[in-house]
Amino acid sequence: MLKVGVLGAGHLGKIHLRLLNQSEKYQLIGFYDADSINGKKVADEFGYQYFENINTLIDSVDVVDIVTPTLSHFDCAKKAIEKGRHVFIEKPITNTLKEALKIQELAKQYQVKGQVGHVERFNPAFSAVKEQIKNPMFIETHRLAEFNPRGTDVPVVLDLMIHDIDAILSVVDSEVKQINASGVSVISRSPDIANARIEFKNGCVANLTASRISLKNMRKSRFFQKDAYISVDFLEKKVEVVKMKDAPEVAGDFDMILQNAEGEKKQIYFENPDIEQNNAILDELETFADAISENQEPVVTLQHGTQALKVALEIINSFENQSVQ
Repeated sequence: MLKVGVLGAGHLGKIHLRLLNQSEKYQLIGFYDADSINGKKVADEFGYQYFENINTLIDSVDVVDIVTPTLSHFDCAKKAIEKGRHVFIEKPITNTLKEALKIQELAKQYQVKGQVGHVERFNPAFSAVKEQIKNPMFIETHRLAEFNPRGTDVPVVLDLMIHDIDAILSVVDSEVKQINASGVSVISRSPDIANARIEFKNGCVANLTASRISLKNMRKSRFFQKDAYISVDFLEKKVEVVKMKDAPEVAGDFDMILQNAEGEKKQIYFENPDIEQNNAILDELETFADAISENQEPVVTLQHGTQALKVALEIINSFENQSVQ
Protein backbone atom coordinates (compact mmCIF):
# COMPACT_ATOMS: atom_id res chain seq x y z
CA MET A 1 0.00 0.00 0.00
CA LEU A 2 1.15 3.51 -0.79
CA LYS A 3 1.25 6.01 2.04
CA VAL A 4 -0.77 9.07 1.07
CA GLY A 5 -1.38 12.50 2.54
CA VAL A 6 -4.00 15.04 1.51
CA LEU A 7 -3.40 18.78 1.25
CA GLY A 8 -6.66 20.68 1.67
CA ALA A 9 -9.73 19.67 3.68
CA GLY A 10 -12.45 21.67 1.98
CA HIS A 11 -15.54 20.18 0.32
CA LEU A 12 -13.62 18.09 -2.23
CA GLY A 13 -10.71 17.44 0.11
CA LYS A 14 -13.04 15.71 2.58
CA ILE A 15 -14.34 13.49 -0.23
CA HIS A 16 -10.77 12.53 -1.12
CA LEU A 17 -9.99 11.80 2.52
CA ARG A 18 -12.99 9.51 2.86
CA LEU A 19 -12.23 7.59 -0.32
CA LEU A 20 -8.51 7.24 0.35
CA ASN A 21 -9.32 5.98 3.83
CA GLN A 22 -11.53 3.29 2.24
CA SER A 23 -9.11 2.36 -0.54
CA GLU A 24 -7.18 -0.90 -0.39
CA LYS A 25 -4.38 0.65 -2.47
CA TYR A 26 -3.53 3.50 -0.10
CA GLN A 27 -2.76 3.96 3.56
CA LEU A 28 -4.08 7.38 4.58
CA ILE A 29 -1.50 8.94 6.88
CA GLY A 30 -3.28 12.24 7.40
CA PHE A 31 -3.93 15.67 6.00
CA TYR A 32 -2.87 19.30 6.14
CA ASP A 33 -5.07 22.37 5.84
CA ALA A 34 -3.82 25.96 5.95
CA ASP A 35 -6.86 26.83 8.07
CA SER A 36 -5.96 25.20 11.38
CA ILE A 37 -9.45 25.72 12.80
CA ASN A 38 -10.98 23.82 9.90
CA GLY A 39 -8.22 21.22 10.07
CA LYS A 40 -8.84 20.44 13.73
CA LYS A 41 -12.59 20.40 13.16
CA VAL A 42 -12.25 17.82 10.35
CA ALA A 43 -9.86 15.75 12.48
CA ASP A 44 -12.28 15.76 15.43
CA GLU A 45 -15.28 14.93 13.24
CA PHE A 46 -13.80 12.14 11.10
CA GLY A 47 -10.78 10.92 13.05
CA TYR A 48 -8.15 11.61 10.37
CA GLN A 49 -4.76 12.74 11.63
CA TYR A 50 -4.23 16.47 11.17
CA PHE A 51 -0.70 17.72 10.51
CA GLU A 52 -0.06 21.32 11.48
CA ASN A 53 3.09 21.42 9.35
CA ILE A 54 2.87 20.71 5.63
CA ASN A 55 6.47 19.52 5.36
CA THR A 56 6.02 16.99 8.16
CA LEU A 57 3.11 15.42 6.29
CA ILE A 58 4.98 15.36 2.97
CA ASP A 59 7.96 13.70 4.67
CA SER A 60 5.66 10.96 6.00
CA VAL A 61 4.11 9.79 2.70
CA ASP A 62 4.81 8.37 -0.77
CA VAL A 63 1.99 10.24 -2.52
CA VAL A 64 0.68 13.76 -2.00
CA ASP A 65 -2.93 14.45 -3.00
CA ILE A 66 -3.33 18.20 -3.63
CA VAL A 67 -6.91 19.40 -3.18
CA THR A 68 -6.17 23.01 -2.21
CA PRO A 69 -7.38 26.16 -4.01
CA THR A 70 -5.89 26.47 -7.49
CA LEU A 71 -3.66 29.41 -6.54
CA SER A 72 -1.65 27.17 -4.19
CA HIS A 73 -1.35 24.11 -6.47
CA PHE A 74 2.09 25.07 -7.76
CA ASP A 75 3.69 25.73 -4.37
CA CYS A 76 2.23 22.52 -2.90
CA ALA A 77 3.29 20.40 -5.88
CA LYS A 78 6.78 21.91 -5.92
CA LYS A 79 7.29 21.11 -2.24
CA ALA A 80 6.14 17.52 -2.74
CA ILE A 81 8.04 16.81 -5.95
CA GLU A 82 11.32 18.22 -4.62
CA LYS A 83 11.02 15.72 -1.77
CA GLY A 84 10.58 12.92 -4.32
CA ARG A 85 6.86 12.44 -3.76
CA HIS A 86 4.36 11.48 -6.45
CA VAL A 87 1.59 14.06 -6.84
CA PHE A 88 -2.08 13.91 -7.64
CA ILE A 89 -3.26 17.46 -8.41
CA GLU A 90 -6.90 18.48 -8.67
CA LYS A 91 -7.87 20.33 -11.85
CA PRO A 92 -6.85 22.78 -13.08
CA ILE A 93 -3.25 21.66 -12.72
CA THR A 94 -2.03 25.16 -11.78
CA ASN A 95 -3.03 28.80 -12.08
CA THR A 96 -0.69 29.66 -14.97
CA LEU A 97 0.82 27.88 -17.95
CA LYS A 98 4.32 28.77 -16.75
CA GLU A 99 3.65 27.01 -13.44
CA ALA A 100 2.25 23.93 -15.19
CA LEU A 101 5.30 23.62 -17.44
CA LYS A 102 7.57 23.99 -14.41
CA ILE A 103 5.70 21.19 -12.61
CA GLN A 104 6.28 18.93 -15.63
CA GLU A 105 9.96 19.82 -15.60
CA LEU A 106 10.32 19.12 -11.88
CA ALA A 107 8.50 15.80 -12.11
CA LYS A 108 10.89 14.68 -14.83
CA GLN A 109 13.91 15.92 -12.90
CA TYR A 110 12.95 14.14 -9.68
CA GLN A 111 11.56 11.09 -11.52
CA VAL A 112 8.13 11.13 -9.91
CA LYS A 113 4.71 10.57 -11.41
CA GLY A 114 1.88 13.07 -11.52
CA GLN A 115 -1.79 12.88 -12.37
CA VAL A 116 -4.35 15.66 -12.78
CA GLY A 117 -7.88 15.29 -11.41
CA HIS A 118 -9.91 15.52 -14.61
CA VAL A 119 -12.53 13.22 -13.15
CA GLU A 120 -14.85 13.09 -16.18
CA ARG A 121 -12.31 10.84 -17.90
CA PHE A 122 -13.48 8.22 -15.39
CA ASN A 123 -17.20 8.89 -15.80
CA PRO A 124 -18.73 5.48 -16.63
CA ALA A 125 -20.82 6.93 -19.47
CA PHE A 126 -17.76 8.44 -21.17
CA SER A 127 -15.70 5.30 -20.53
CA ALA A 128 -18.41 3.17 -22.15
CA VAL A 129 -18.19 4.97 -25.52
CA LYS A 130 -14.78 6.62 -25.66
CA GLU A 131 -13.32 3.91 -27.91
CA GLN A 132 -16.21 4.45 -30.34
CA ILE A 133 -15.47 8.16 -30.69
CA LYS A 134 -13.20 8.10 -33.73
CA ASN A 135 -12.29 11.20 -35.69
CA PRO A 136 -15.27 13.36 -34.59
CA MET A 137 -15.77 16.39 -36.82
CA PHE A 138 -18.28 18.35 -34.74
CA ILE A 139 -18.62 18.35 -30.95
CA GLU A 140 -21.12 20.24 -28.82
CA THR A 141 -20.98 20.40 -25.03
CA HIS A 142 -23.21 21.98 -22.39
CA ARG A 143 -22.10 22.11 -18.76
CA LEU A 144 -24.59 24.08 -16.70
CA ALA A 145 -24.68 24.37 -12.93
CA GLU A 146 -26.82 26.10 -10.35
CA PHE A 147 -25.07 28.96 -8.58
CA ASN A 148 -22.68 28.01 -5.79
CA PRO A 149 -20.27 30.57 -4.29
CA ARG A 150 -17.62 27.83 -4.07
CA GLY A 151 -15.42 28.04 -7.15
CA THR A 152 -16.30 31.59 -8.15
CA ASP A 153 -12.76 32.75 -7.39
CA VAL A 154 -11.87 31.60 -10.92
CA PRO A 155 -13.64 32.08 -14.29
CA VAL A 156 -16.28 29.50 -15.22
CA VAL A 157 -13.84 28.22 -17.86
CA LEU A 158 -11.41 27.00 -15.20
CA ASP A 159 -14.20 25.93 -12.86
CA LEU A 160 -16.48 23.98 -15.23
CA MET A 161 -15.60 24.17 -18.92
CA ILE A 162 -12.12 22.72 -18.39
CA HIS A 163 -13.75 19.31 -17.78
CA ASP A 164 -15.09 19.32 -21.34
CA ILE A 165 -11.90 20.78 -22.76
CA ASP A 166 -9.91 17.85 -21.37
CA ALA A 167 -12.46 15.28 -22.58
CA ILE A 168 -12.43 16.78 -26.08
CA LEU A 169 -8.64 16.89 -26.25
CA SER A 170 -8.57 13.21 -25.28
CA VAL A 171 -10.59 12.19 -28.37
CA VAL A 172 -9.52 14.72 -31.02
CA ASP A 173 -6.15 13.76 -32.48
CA SER A 174 -5.22 17.18 -33.78
CA GLU A 175 -3.70 20.47 -32.69
CA VAL A 176 -5.86 23.51 -32.00
CA LYS A 177 -5.95 25.93 -34.92
CA GLN A 178 -8.12 28.78 -33.65
CA ILE A 179 -10.27 29.75 -30.66
CA ASN A 180 -13.11 32.28 -30.51
CA ALA A 181 -14.96 32.83 -27.26
CA SER A 182 -17.17 35.16 -25.28
CA GLY A 183 -17.89 35.35 -21.58
CA VAL A 184 -20.23 37.32 -19.35
CA SER A 185 -19.93 38.18 -15.67
CA VAL A 186 -23.34 38.20 -14.00
CA ILE A 187 -22.75 37.65 -10.30
CA SER A 188 -19.01 37.10 -9.96
CA ARG A 189 -16.15 39.37 -10.89
CA SER A 190 -15.04 36.76 -13.42
CA PRO A 191 -17.24 35.32 -16.21
CA ASP A 192 -20.12 33.13 -15.05
CA ILE A 193 -21.29 32.16 -18.55
CA ALA A 194 -18.99 31.31 -21.42
CA ASN A 195 -19.14 29.98 -24.95
CA ALA A 196 -16.13 28.89 -26.94
CA ARG A 197 -15.62 27.66 -30.48
CA ILE A 198 -12.46 25.61 -30.92
CA GLU A 199 -11.28 24.83 -34.45
CA PHE A 200 -8.74 22.05 -34.88
CA LYS A 201 -6.25 21.68 -37.71
CA ASN A 202 -7.94 18.49 -38.93
CA GLY A 203 -11.21 20.37 -39.50
CA CYS A 204 -12.99 19.33 -36.31
CA VAL A 205 -15.01 22.06 -34.60
CA ALA A 206 -16.02 22.00 -30.93
CA ASN A 207 -18.65 24.34 -29.52
CA LEU A 208 -18.57 24.53 -25.71
CA THR A 209 -21.01 26.28 -23.38
CA ALA A 210 -20.61 26.57 -19.62
CA SER A 211 -22.68 28.40 -17.00
CA ARG A 212 -22.69 28.44 -13.22
CA ILE A 213 -25.86 30.47 -12.83
CA SER A 214 -28.36 28.14 -14.47
CA LEU A 215 -31.69 27.04 -13.05
CA LYS A 216 -30.84 23.37 -13.59
CA ASN A 217 -27.76 21.20 -13.81
CA MET A 218 -26.70 19.74 -17.14
CA ARG A 219 -23.55 17.98 -18.35
CA LYS A 220 -24.03 16.75 -21.90
CA SER A 221 -21.67 16.27 -24.82
CA ARG A 222 -22.54 15.28 -28.38
CA PHE A 223 -20.02 13.87 -30.84
CA PHE A 224 -20.75 13.79 -34.57
CA GLN A 225 -18.58 11.73 -36.89
CA LYS A 226 -18.93 9.91 -40.19
CA ASP A 227 -21.86 7.51 -39.92
CA ALA A 228 -22.32 8.01 -36.17
CA TYR A 229 -23.78 10.30 -33.51
CA ILE A 230 -22.77 9.72 -29.88
CA SER A 231 -24.36 11.53 -26.96
CA VAL A 232 -22.91 11.38 -23.44
CA ASP A 233 -24.84 12.55 -20.39
CA PHE A 234 -22.14 12.92 -17.74
CA LEU A 235 -24.66 13.88 -15.07
CA GLU A 236 -27.18 11.07 -15.55
CA LYS A 237 -24.45 8.66 -16.68
CA LYS A 238 -26.30 7.69 -19.84
CA VAL A 239 -25.24 7.34 -23.47
CA GLU A 240 -26.98 7.31 -26.81
CA VAL A 241 -25.25 5.84 -29.84
CA VAL A 242 -26.84 6.21 -33.27
CA LYS A 243 -25.02 4.71 -36.24
CA MET A 244 -25.56 4.34 -39.97
CA LYS A 245 -24.57 1.61 -42.37
CA ASP A 246 -25.35 0.75 -45.98
CA ALA A 247 -28.97 -0.30 -46.24
CA PRO A 248 -29.74 -3.91 -47.14
CA GLU A 249 -31.12 -4.58 -50.62
CA VAL A 250 -34.34 -5.75 -49.06
CA ALA A 251 -35.28 -3.75 -45.98
CA GLY A 252 -37.18 -5.30 -43.11
CA ASP A 253 -40.51 -3.95 -41.93
CA PHE A 254 -38.94 -2.24 -38.95
CA ASP A 255 -35.67 -1.08 -40.54
CA MET A 256 -35.07 2.69 -40.46
CA ILE A 257 -33.84 3.70 -43.92
CA LEU A 258 -32.71 7.14 -45.07
CA GLN A 259 -32.03 8.14 -48.66
CA ASN A 260 -29.90 11.15 -49.60
CA ALA A 261 -30.22 13.37 -52.68
CA GLU A 262 -27.85 11.12 -54.63
CA GLY A 263 -30.08 8.11 -54.01
CA GLU A 264 -27.76 6.40 -51.55
CA LYS A 265 -29.61 4.51 -48.84
CA LYS A 266 -28.43 4.16 -45.24
CA GLN A 267 -29.86 2.15 -42.40
CA ILE A 268 -30.03 3.73 -38.96
CA TYR A 269 -29.46 1.52 -35.94
CA PHE A 270 -28.99 2.07 -32.23
CA GLU A 271 -26.44 0.67 -29.81
CA ASN A 272 -26.74 0.49 -26.04
CA PRO A 273 -23.28 0.06 -24.52
CA ASP A 274 -23.07 -1.42 -21.05
CA ILE A 275 -22.35 1.22 -18.42
CA GLU A 276 -20.56 -0.06 -15.35
CA GLN A 277 -21.39 2.18 -12.41
CA ASN A 278 -18.39 3.35 -10.43
CA ASN A 279 -17.06 6.04 -8.12
CA ALA A 280 -15.11 8.17 -10.58
CA ILE A 281 -13.03 9.96 -7.93
CA LEU A 282 -12.01 6.67 -6.30
CA ASP A 283 -11.18 5.25 -9.74
CA GLU A 284 -8.93 8.16 -10.67
CA LEU A 285 -7.08 7.93 -7.36
CA GLU A 286 -6.66 4.15 -7.58
CA THR A 287 -5.52 4.15 -11.22
CA PHE A 288 -2.82 6.59 -10.11
CA ALA A 289 -1.75 4.10 -7.44
CA ASP A 290 -1.59 1.43 -10.16
CA ALA A 291 0.49 3.69 -12.40
CA ILE A 292 3.00 4.20 -9.59
CA SER A 293 3.13 0.55 -8.53
CA GLU A 294 3.41 -0.76 -12.11
CA ASN A 295 5.60 2.10 -13.37
CA GLN A 296 3.13 3.06 -16.08
CA GLU A 297 1.89 6.36 -17.46
CA PRO A 298 -1.09 7.78 -15.52
CA VAL A 299 -4.43 8.05 -17.32
CA VAL A 300 -4.42 11.86 -17.09
CA THR A 301 -0.81 12.98 -17.18
CA LEU A 302 0.67 16.31 -16.14
CA GLN A 303 1.02 17.02 -19.86
CA HIS A 304 -2.70 16.38 -20.42
CA GLY A 305 -3.52 18.75 -17.56
CA THR A 306 -1.20 21.36 -19.02
CA GLN A 307 -2.79 21.09 -22.48
CA ALA A 308 -6.28 21.54 -21.01
CA LEU A 309 -5.09 24.57 -19.03
CA LYS A 310 -3.44 26.06 -22.13
CA VAL A 311 -6.68 25.90 -24.11
CA ALA A 312 -8.69 27.21 -21.14
CA LEU A 313 -6.38 30.20 -20.77
CA GLU A 314 -6.58 30.92 -24.51
CA ILE A 315 -10.37 30.98 -24.18
CA ILE A 316 -10.11 33.43 -21.28
CA ASN A 317 -7.67 35.56 -23.28
CA SER A 318 -10.21 35.60 -26.10
CA PHE A 319 -12.73 37.19 -23.67
CA GLU A 320 -10.23 39.89 -22.77
CA ASN A 321 -9.26 40.60 -26.37
CA GLN A 322 -12.93 40.88 -27.27
CA SER A 323 -13.58 43.43 -24.52
CA VAL A 324 -10.64 45.57 -25.69
CA GLN A 325 -11.91 45.80 -29.27
